[in-house]
Amino acid sequence: MAEVSIGTVDVYVVRPLPDGWRVLVLQRATGTRCPGSWEAVHGRLEPGEQPEDAAWREVGEETGLAIERLYSITVRPFYLYRNRTVQLACVFCAFVREPAEVTLGAEHGAYEWLTLEEALPRFAWPSEREAMREIVQILGTGNAGPLEDVLRVR
Repeated sequence: MAEVSIGTVDVYVVRPLPDGWRVLVLQRATGTRCPGSWEAVHGRLEPGEQPEDAAWREVGEETGLAIERLYSITVRPFYLYRNRTVQLACVFCAFVREPAEVTLGAEHGAYEWLTLEEALPRFAWPSEREAMREIVQILGTGNAGPLEDVLRVR
């Protein structure tokens, strides 16, 4: 029987520079799932871990970046056929501090800071492009405005 589980987080990392946002895209390394594909920070929750804590941890592990502000954006479902579960990925946006010097973890072989227009087609999954568009719609002014008290995690 299929089960529903909150098992992963997706974190879209943004540098809000004066001349516009830069979005971090990470390229999967050889020997990992989906080698060569480009993605946001993605990772599994550890036992007993809350999604926002996993988001904070995964950004640190995969990029070495310090998060300044973290926002909860949405939840995306996907099916893992190997263990017959519908997984829910909690989607976050992390604004990072300067200097945003990336130190890649073992899962990724390359990274780029791209404008929104450059980043959207780079993401491998359509749901990643949709999430990024939602982020711009909600946080495009630099914060969540009247939604700040509900969406800002830290």
